[in-house]
Amino acid sequence: MDAKITLSFDEQVILDAKEYANANGISLSRLTEFLFRKIVSGQFKELEDFPVSDWVTMLSEGEVEYTKSKKSKVDLKKDFYESKR
Repeated sequence: MDAKITLSFDEQVILDAKEYANANGISLSRLTEFLFRKIVSGQFKELEDFPVSDWVTMLSEGEVEYTKSKKSKVDLKKDFYESKR
């Protein structure tokens, strides 16, 4: 069962996240759910343990170059929904 929550983010973060989700063929809600599932999976005792933490830090400092996956939207959706099983 889905439930709704209200979150507040910087406007540019929201715009960028919507663009990212759209490019990957999922909704912003499902992208957020996917990230929350990763965070609370029990693998990470602290936020700093989450692998995105280092990547986001490097990206914000301009040290990382992001390369986009060659997967189709259909394959990305399939991967996402299979990860929920």
